[in-house]
Amino acid sequence: MKIEFRDDPIVQIPAAALVAVSFEGSPSGSGTVAQLPEETRALIADLETAEFSGKSYECVSIQKPAGLAARRLLVVGGGKPEKVDANQLRRVAGTAVRYLRARGIHEVTWLLHRGVASGVSEGAVQAIVEGAILADYDADRYRSERGAEKRIDRLDFATDGGGTSEALRAAERGRVIAEAANFTRNLVNEPSNLMTPTVLAEAAQTMAAHFGLDCQVLGPEEIRALKMGAFWGVAQGSDEPPRLIVLRYVPEGAPTETVVGPMIGLVGKGITFDTGGISIKPAADMHEMKTDMAGGAAMLGVMRAIAQLKPRVRVLAVVPATENMLSGRAFKPGDVITSMSGKTIEILNTDAEGRLVLADAITYAKQLGATVVIDAATLTGAISIALGNITTGVFGWSKDWVNRVLSAAAATGEKMWQLPVDDDYRDLYKSTIADLANIGGRYGGSITAAMFVGEFAGDTPWVHLDIAGTRWSNEEKPYLAKGPTGAPVRTLVHLLTQALTPT
Repeated sequence: MKIEFRDDPIVQIPAAALVAVSFEGSPSGSGTVAQLPEETRALIADLETAEFSGKSYECVSIQKPAGLAARRLLVVGGGKPEKVDANQLRRVAGTAVRYLRARGIHEVTWLLHRGVASGVSEGAVQAIVEGAILADYDADRYRSERGAEKRIDRLDFATDGGGTSEALRAAERGRVIAEAANFTRNLVNEPSNLMTPTVLAEAAQTMAAHFGLDCQVLGPEEIRALKMGAFWGVAQGSDEPPRLIVLRYVPEGAPTETVVGPMIGLVGKGITFDTGGISIKPAADMHEMKTDMAGGAAMLGVMRAIAQLKPRVRVLAVVPATENMLSGRAFKPGDVITSMSGKTIEILNTDAEGRLVLADAITYAKQLGATVVIDAATLTGAISIALGNITTGVFGWSKDWVNRVLSAAAATGEKMWQLPVDDDYRDLYKSTIADLANIGGRYGGSITAAMFVGEFAGDTPWVHLDIAGTRWSNEEKPYLAKGPTGAPVRTLVHLLTQALTPT
């Protein structure tokens, strides 16, 4: 999507579709609608109450509106004005894009508030760009009749004479972040016969080469040589060879003092298909297990974004990629495996495999120098029971780092909620014959799974994001397509580029 700014008078812009926003209480006189000519606003006033009230995501379209050169005016409801924030603007922008693209519109002009150079407006521009690009996506790659012809090719901002220097930077930032989230969504959406560990590693290598990241991919021999018994235990049952993907970002040309501080280790679960292994899953909805690599895909998306935004912070990403399959070689309930850390694990359920691959990946990230670890994984079905598919579960030893992640989530509109970690839960995943058992019983499943992973972080500050519920939406929304969501790319990019960058 091409993004441009225009400072022409509003009435002279021959837009295919000009978008303005109004709010409840005064649909024809609030928001950017208030900047339209009086004769145009009179048309909107005629539609008030009966057809348009300004409620969130309501749309009214006016062809050849009086007072404007635009061929179409789309007014989108922003809801109650006191509740408008960046996340609401992101959704409103997405609503406009999905409404217009469904009607064959390819170019959109967005009317900005006057004074676009102010800090608030910079945030608005970024949010609008993010919302537009995220909305201009459908998980329809393999349909014969695709929606490609309905994509939005161009987004223009009508500044109404305001300045654009800071706004240009905000728009570019929004583009980078939204495209990174869509990159993740594309990976997650791929069927598992076409998204094997090898293909995921190749996608990481291609992306890294394009954006100047260091990328290393380890195969079965290297994984075994590193004594990654937990990772290999899961991988050994599949004919598809596992891959350990390692990406590194260090600011180029930065004085040493600006990059001292934490080395952030991002670890993402990369199970490209999960049958459950010997503890096989029910057939119903097993096809969704192609998305069990969403945590790994998210970390690749984060690295794609920071390679372009160039924060003054060192970042390392580790993605253990494999299938969890049944075969004569597959690991079995009752087996005891030895992780890279030396901790032994009794396997009580082979469907609790994500925590095993994360265990060795976290150990390796620490070995490579990570001083803070943040992992993302589609780890437990229990998190969906607790929080639905709306909110990501957050766990961690360090209150400081948990709070940083929660603050970044709040800033980006990705909903997250902290769940407890407490020593009393450790008794649930004790083993009588090994150091740990890989499940903790029926109760507190998300907590015991997270704490199992945290055992391998040790004293290192660690935050775990359980995205099993939020990695996918089965519901079409006015501002977002059904399918992969790209969570939690935007939260982690904000954390790394805003919260951690030295001043």
